[in-house]
Amino acid sequence: MITIHGMQDSGNCYKPRLLMALLDRPFRHQEVSARDGSTRTPEFLRRNPSGQCPLLDLGDGRLLPESNAILVYLAEGTPFLADDPFERAQTLRWMFFEQNAHEVSIAVRRSLRVYPERAAAATGERMALTLENGTRALGVMETHLTTAPFFGGPRASVADIALYPYTASAPEGGFDLAPFPAVQSWLARIEALPGFRSRDWLPEG
Repeated sequence: MITIHGMQDSGNCYKPRLLMALLDRPFRHQEVSARDGSTRTPEFLRRNPSGQCPLLDLGDGRLLPESNAILVYLAEGTPFLADDPFERAQTLRWMFFEQNAHEVSIAVRRSLRVYPERAAAATGERMALTLENGTRALGVMETHLTTAPFFGGPRASVADIALYPYTASAPEGGFDLAPFPAVQSWLARIEALPGFRSRDWLPEG
């Protein structure tokens, strides 16, 4: 059985857990956290020198870091990753957007507000910049969702799984989702998918 090393409260770590829930696949969760230093231990750094989670352990010696790479691997051969080259590229496009425009503003601003140890980094300038850039990213999503139900194709894909966690928790970072009704409707569609589990869900055992 595979193991996902991750921090329960992290949106990046929630992504593969959510996909596994939607696929109804068994896995183990091993809690590690950047907050308590467990991702910086010599043992963990031997597994992932970047000292980040999530980390996918396939149980046969193979390890895979980076949340979106994990999503692509786990979704291979499932409806969450298209076979068509263009549709697959569109899916990857939105996953790159999530990491380059969305996560770096929306997730970062949330962490600056939620985690006390990051309060010193929450300067007025940084908070204003992340609010501006995060709102712009939500606007890009809103524009897309006015003409399409999902990202990357006509059905939910790993692009949607990548974008969901930090969009759903955006209000924790001080973002108002009221001006983005299409985004709110999309969040509801993801939450209505069979097998959906919230961020606090962990597998039994």
